Amino acid sequence: MADSNFIDYVKILCRSGKGGAGSRHFYRAKYVPKGGPDGGDGGRGGHIILRGNSHMWTLLPLKYRRHIFAGNGQSGSGGRSFGKDGEDVVVEVPCGTVVFDAETGEYLTEVTEDGEEIKLLRGGRGGLGNWHFKSATNRTPRYAQPGEPAIEKSIILELKLLADVGLVGFPNAGKSTLLSAISAARPKIADYPFTTMEPQLGIVHYRGDQSFVMADIPGIIEGASEGRGLGLRFLRHIERNAVLLFMVPADADDINEQYQVLVRELEQFNPQLADKPRVLAVSKSDMLDDELMAEMRPSLPDGVPAVFISAVTGMGITELKDMLWTQINDERNRIDTDPITHRPLDGHHRVREEDEFIFENVPTVSDEDAEDFEEDFDDDMIFDDTDWIDVDD
Repeated sequence: MADSNFIDYVKILCRSGKGGAGSRHFYRAKYVPKGGPDGGDGGRGGHIILRGNSHMWTLLPLKYRRHIFAGNGQSGSGGRSFGKDGEDVVVEVPCGTVVFDAETGEYLTEVTEDGEEIKLLRGGRGGLGNWHFKSATNRTPRYAQPGEPAIEKSIILELKLLADVGLVGFPNAGKSTLLSAISAARPKIADYPFTTMEPQLGIVHYRGDQSFVMADIPGIIEGASEGRGLGLRFLRHIERNAVLLFMVPADADDINEQYQVLVRELEQFNPQLADKPRVLAVSKSDMLDDELMAEMRPSLPDGVPAVFISAVTGMGITELKDMLWTQINDERNRIDTDPITHRPLDGHHRVREEDEFIFENVPTVSDEDAEDFEEDFDDDMIFDDTDWIDVDD
């Protein structure tokens, strides 16, 4: 995965901008002896905003952009002049990106639609100038508010591919062969396990001009939900699928047992996957005759639509497409009406090389803001429960 352009997990450090300080200025003019306070408000700090981009399919640009800082707001000045707002930073991510807190693993938010914008970190509000605090009994307020501090957070961005059908199976079950046979995708195919090292997407053409998207992930082995094999790192991608297509080869010792092992691994990874509709495809069935297939049908899992297929000869492919299309268009299986529950990241679901990433030469927010606050603080400054006024940014 080190040389691959498909990056689906990155850890970055984000910091919003701090608000500018309010001004403690007094109006002075030759013929106006009692000008009064006219200090302007400070500008707000810049936001960190995530925006979905349907033309992106990987988090590769963020692999080389580990520190994302928004601009700070400028301080106010005399004449009720407001300070300039800090520059917002818009981070474009692929649709299907999920955000977690890097420290706790807690789920924060997700971006699923093209053009969708989510304010990840809010910039600090600017401080109020001293003209806000003038009154009949306080004509010369010599204090103003400092700006709100910035927010700094380490986050993990995890990409979960958006596809209609997800292929699930053991290594060498024929998943890549099937994807290459029914779509224009050209995944690597070989006679050894773990040929697929990263997820592959293919557009499958159905009757007429209709089509659906199929995703192939690396093979799953028993114990994948606890970190064995390659499947664990890519199981997240099938959380987005509307239908799961289980593939078990016809030469397996026990088709039902292999199917149950795959189901258990998915349930241990995310229990919500147990509610997704399933279709079973018995691959490499060109070696079977009609009599043998009839004998095998009673031993297949109950309650799951099953079909014998061969990606090489095209056997059962049309029937398989019909099954998948019926399941995809069932309103009960739509992703939008049944959003997934993202499990928090734990030790098994993290990528070690990303978690060991070290942020070097980055000053902490607390130290920097503490110095700014000391400079702006005045002994006569007064704060009460109404010191911050909620206004639109």
